[in-house]
Amino acid sequence: MTALPRNVPRTVPSSTDPHALPQVRWLRSSYSTGANNCVETARPARGPFAGLLAVRDSKDPEGPALLFSPESWTGFTAALH
Repeated sequence: MTALPRNVPRTVPSSTDPHALPQVRWLRSSYSTGANNCVETARPARGPFAGLLAVRDSKDPEGPALLFSPESWTGFTAALH
């Protein structure tokens, strides 16, 4: 599993910050019930975190987002199965 380099932050204080996560599209799982009790993911194509995966709590859409390398997220989700 590839971890983020030490100099890359692992969180963004606000997932709606247009400088940190410009023009991202947040997605929910197709299994989501719409009760806002899930996580949402986005893949920034531009900006300082391009190429990483951002994850936020759907109950707090303006709150922080966690950042993962694609490999780390794949490993995490594979471990859940």
